Amino acid sequence: MRFFKLIFAGIMLLAVTGGAASWFLAGREAGPTISIASPQKYIGRSTPLNITVESETSVTAPDVVIEQAGQSMAVTPEKIDWTGTDHVRVSGTTGRSSLPALNSGPARIVVTARRDVFFGMRQTSSTVTQDVEVRLDPPRVGVISLHHFINAGGVEFVVLRATPADVEAGVQVGDARYPVFPGSAVGIADPAIRVGFFAWRHDQDMKAQPRAYARDAAGNEATAAFDYKPFAKRFLNSKIPIDQRFLDRVVPAIASNTPDVKVDSGSPDGLLKGFLEINGNLRKKNNDTIAALAAKTQPRMLWSEAFAPMGNAQVESRFADRRAYFFDNKEIDRQVHLGFDLASLQQAPVLASNAGTVLYADYLGIYGNCVIIDHGLGVQSLYAHLSTLNVKAGDTVTKGGELGRTGATGLAGGDHLHFTMLLDGTPVNPIEWWDAHWMEDRVFRKIREAGGQAPTAPKP
Repeated sequence: MRFFKLIFAGIMLLAVTGGAASWFLAGREAGPTISIASPQKYIGRSTPLNITVESETSVTAPDVVIEQAGQSMAVTPEKIDWTGTDHVRVSGTTGRSSLPALNSGPARIVVTARRDVFFGMRQTSSTVTQDVEVRLDPPRVGVISLHHFINAGGVEFVVLRATPADVEAGVQVGDARYPVFPGSAVGIADPAIRVGFFAWRHDQDMKAQPRAYARDAAGNEATAAFDYKPFAKRFLNSKIPIDQRFLDRVVPAIASNTPDVKVDSGSPDGLLKGFLEINGNLRKKNNDTIAALAAKTQPRMLWSEAFAPMGNAQVESRFADRRAYFFDNKEIDRQVHLGFDLASLQQAPVLASNAGTVLYADYLGIYGNCVIIDHGLGVQSLYAHLSTLNVKAGDTVTKGGELGRTGATGLAGGDHLHFTMLLDGTPVNPIEWWDAHWMEDRVFRKIREAGGQAPTAPKP
C-alpha cells in the first residue's frame, strides 16, 4: 500500500511540475499579430486609424497610445469589427482634434494586444510601435490661372500652386475630385506649380462651387475659391425603338462574350430581360471598368495639338442624349448616351484622335470591341463597336494611327463608331477637344502664361 501511495505521489508531483512548466512556457508563447495600416508616417488634426489584430486563438481589442515628449495619450477607436474571436479590426480617426496635447514633431504609436493561451487560462501579449511625424499646419493652395469658363458636360484647364511639395492637390466639383499633376508635365520647373483639368458633368448641379484643394499625408486639408463661370447646356431627348430582330442579333452575342450575363435565348421575353440587364447593370459595370483605367494615366501631356474627329462621318447621336427605349411601342428603359455616334462607310478605318498609349483593346460588354487610349493628365479617348482591332494594350500610337475598323459589336444598331473623351474616367463632351482654338485658348495659353511649354494653335 505504501508503495502505491509513493507512486501516486510521484505521479501527482510530475503532473504539478508539468503543469507548472506548461503554465510557464505558455506565457512565453508569441502574442497575436498586429498590423498598423494607418497612420504610417504622419498624424495630423484628424488622421485615419486602421489597426488589425489576429491570431489562431481568441484575441483582445488592442490598446492604442501615442507617445510624445514623455506623454502617453490613449487613443479610443470609433469602431471595433470582430471576425470570430481571433480577428479584430479597430478604426476611426486620431490626431489633434481628439488629442489636444499633440504638438508638431516626432511621436510614436504603441499598440498592445493579447491572445488566450493554455486553454484560455492565461494570456500572452504583443506590442508594435510605429514612429510618426505630427503635422498640424495645413497645406497651402491657390489657383493662378485666369478665366475658367466651363460648359455642362465639358472641361476646363487650371494652373495652381500647392505647398509643401508632397501634398495631393486638385479641383473638387460637387462630389467629384480631379487631381492635378506636377508642372513638370508641361515644362514648368517650379515644384509648387500643378496643372490639370476638371470637369462639369453633364448632370452636375449648376449651383456647384468648384474649389481647389490640397491635402497632405497627415490628412490636413486646405481649400481655395477661384474665378469660374459655368454654362448650362440643353441636351437632346431621343426615342430609341428596338425590335425583335435587334434583340436576336445583339443580346446573345453580348452574353456569349460576357460570362457574368445570363440570358434565356429560348424566348422573346428572355431576350428582352437580357437586353434590360445589359442596358442597365452591364452598362454600369462596363463604365466602372472604364473609370478604373483613369488610375493608369501618365503624369505628362502626350499630345501637342487638338484632337481629330472621324473624317467624312455623319453624326448619328450626340453627347449626353437622354434616351428612352421603346419595345412594342412601350417605354422599357432610360439611359444617357455619353459619346458621339459617327457613321461612315462600313468597316471604315478608325484612327487615333491623338497621340498616346493604348490602355485597353478588347471586348467590353455594351461597347463591343473597344479601344481606350491614355493621352496623359487624366485625359483618355474611347472607341467602341469596332469590328476588328489592330492594336493591343501597351502600344504607343500617334495621331492618325489606325486602331481598327468600324463595326456593330456590342449594343450597336448598325455599323458606326462610338467615340467619347474621358477625364479621370468621367465621360466629357468631345466637341471641345476637336476645336483647335479651344485647345489654344483654354489650355495652351494658360500653360505658356505659367512659364510652361505649349504650342500655339493655328490662327483662323
